[in-house]
Amino acid sequence: MAKILVIRFSSIGDIVLTTPVVRMLAKSGHEVFYLTKARYTNLLENNPYIKKVYAFDASLPEVIASIRKDDMDYIVDLHRNLRTMRVKLALRKPGRSFRKLNFAKWLMVNFNIDILPSKHIVDRYLDAARKYIDFNDDEGLDYFNGYQTLPQVFLSEKLKPESYVVLAVGGQHATKRMPIGKLMEICDKLMFPVVLVGGKEDMETGFQLSKLSVNKVLDLCGQVSVNESAEIIRHCAAIITHDTGMMHIAAAMRKNIVSVWGNTIPAFGMTPYLPGEYSQRSIIVENRDLRCRPCSKIGFDHCPKNHFQCMEQLDTDDIVASVQDLIVG
Repeated sequence: MAKILVIRFSSIGDIVLTTPVVRMLAKSGHEVFYLTKARYTNLLENNPYIKKVYAFDASLPEVIASIRKDDMDYIVDLHRNLRTMRVKLALRKPGRSFRKLNFAKWLMVNFNIDILPSKHIVDRYLDAARKYIDFNDDEGLDYFNGYQTLPQVFLSEKLKPESYVVLAVGGQHATKRMPIGKLMEICDKLMFPVVLVGGKEDMETGFQLSKLSVNKVLDLCGQVSVNESAEIIRHCAAIITHDTGMMHIAAAMRKNIVSVWGNTIPAFGMTPYLPGEYSQRSIIVENRDLRCRPCSKIGFDHCPKNHFQCMEQLDTDDIVASVQDLIVG
């Protein structure tokens, strides 16, 4: 049995995408330790496959000293940046990092030259830990939030499980998010009650949608934690989401997922990662006809072409129909 340190500093979706590595290392008989930023420990602290989570804020020396005391045997670096290099040099242990494909993504963004591998980022994560993984269990992502019941703010609305659609309105960058007009059309057209989830930065959007939509819309933006949002997603009939962490949490819950893509593209390898028997529960909606996509591997605060056609030209009827198809089957 080896002591293995897994490193991924951020963010929500990326950390959720590392959970198959954690699970398979543990199932292969090893002790798994995890290093991440303090604000993301809630994503991991209930994971039964992790022996210990190390957290840091601004400074690394103290946490490195703590890791050194636990005497790791191997390091699986799933972030691969200067800070992770610093950790590895300090610990002086063997290890392996995953391939970030920065050059291939740069070619795709700047010249539309596609040399990207047809391989999901989870499988590239697994390659980095292959030395200590005995088998691939094909069980998808994990998310353990520690909740047994829905949050009280949600129960008070008397919405029954599997009777509503979650609309995850957030996204780290504006070019990953649908304009509020498109979100409003979706809310109005859905034949199910809608529950909005998002961060504090999405509160104005949530307020507008809940007040102006003709549908029943419960706005929880900025009112519930990530773990509470996950529990709400667990009990939904389907989710509509951007290319964000909520999409990956929904995949971990094996939910019906309609993912809407703006400036980023599925070919970057971060689509909903569902086990084989659940693979038909995901529908991707994107504008495939624009040569300016992808304009970034991450996103921008505004469309660099000032037209935002990747989102503005999407047909909300298609999005709503995709939800209906997934729920009805």
